[in-house]
Amino acid sequence: MAKAFDTILFGGVLVNHDGEGPRDVGLRDGKIAEIGDLSQASAGERIDCAGLHILPGVIDTQVHFREPGATHKEDLETGSRAAVLGGVTAVFEMPNTKPLTTTAADLADKVARAKGRMHCDFAFWVGGTHENARDIPALEREPGAAGIKVFMGSSTGSLLVADDAGIAEILSHTSRRAAFHAEDEARLKERAGLRAAGDPTSHPHWRDAQTALLATQRLLKIAREKRALIHVLHVSTADEMTLLANHKDIASVETTPHHLTLSDADYLRIGTLAQMNPPVRDALHREGVWRALQQGVVDVLGSDHAPHTLEEKAKPYPESPSGMPGVQTLAPIMLDHVHAGRLTLQRLVDLTSAGPARLFGLAGKGRVAVGYDADLTIVDLKRRETISNDWIASRCGWTPYDGREVMGWPVGTFVRGAKVMWEGELVTPATGAPVRFHAAL
Repeated sequence: MAKAFDTILFGGVLVNHDGEGPRDVGLRDGKIAEIGDLSQASAGERIDCAGLHILPGVIDTQVHFREPGATHKEDLETGSRAAVLGGVTAVFEMPNTKPLTTTAADLADKVARAKGRMHCDFAFWVGGTHENARDIPALEREPGAAGIKVFMGSSTGSLLVADDAGIAEILSHTSRRAAFHAEDEARLKERAGLRAAGDPTSHPHWRDAQTALLATQRLLKIAREKRALIHVLHVSTADEMTLLANHKDIASVETTPHHLTLSDADYLRIGTLAQMNPPVRDALHREGVWRALQQGVVDVLGSDHAPHTLEEKAKPYPESPSGMPGVQTLAPIMLDHVHAGRLTLQRLVDLTSAGPARLFGLAGKGRVAVGYDADLTIVDLKRRETISNDWIASRCGWTPYDGREVMGWPVGTFVRGAKVMWEGELVTPATGAPVRFHAAL
């Protein structure tokens, strides 16, 4: 008797932990049920993937979806809609909302808001503070918790732990890998006068490379003393990458598509739309980040999707807020870098699927393997498209890549077996569920 599946993806090239090649994928009950030649099997739906590549679902481990508190620029529904339209199957959302996500009740509220509304699977970072440090062992095990996130330098929102003693106290209580925004608050205050009114090109001079390096040096020293695992977010400097390469036993590294793609020249092109924390820097730092990625120092990519309205961004610098949307463009921008030969498709899969699963202990995600969740990102490597503001589903309605032509495009998104997006259209109602972690099972 022929085997039966809910869905068979046939005729495509599967990119996975054992290489890439022509293989069919059978889905049943939300899981990967079989990989191989399924030409004789039956299915409720057979999807022709000829000319397409089937990747493990893209996981974006750093997004800001602004709910609760700033839903005029994004919410969990709109942000997750943007995610799946860009081929992203799961996101980790950040704690600098209003109220801040610093208690079990705050986290439970976010999980409740997400159920039935988010189109992709989800987890939420819990903000580490002076006040909740002793609660961290319990917070790390709450359903839907991605782990603990700490802001060492002030950015959007009011979460801030600038002192070494506060960081040490937090890391005394973590068992999972804690994530850090590493900019030195004292140096930011000292250099605040370098911000030139109306001139966003002064942003990377104020928040200079030394500001990032000092914080990362401090963080590594404390983490080693506390024997804690850390994850350094959106690393933007060549100097940090050189340092972090010598501490890979305790520190994992994230960078972003915009730090790999944009440079300080873009401030002249798009003004405050290029304003981020940490900043987009000069081409030498960008090349240093690329070198670290190519040398294996970088573990994961996160979009740091942080939308603001165009009206907010139009305020004169430095009144303009830092942040840009990025979850929907993560895959297209990086696929274009694959096309240009800057990284292989298998390396991209490791950065966006296997890497997040390995670092953060995701249960059943990060690879296409029998028994794993049927999270899949289907891409056309030969499809040339122009990214435009009109395509952006985020409530903010813009992208710094408006008008940029790319080669490589997401055409399908499957979340636990459900075909959520196909050819640019949402085709299944919101089915997102909390990501499960081995540490919390």
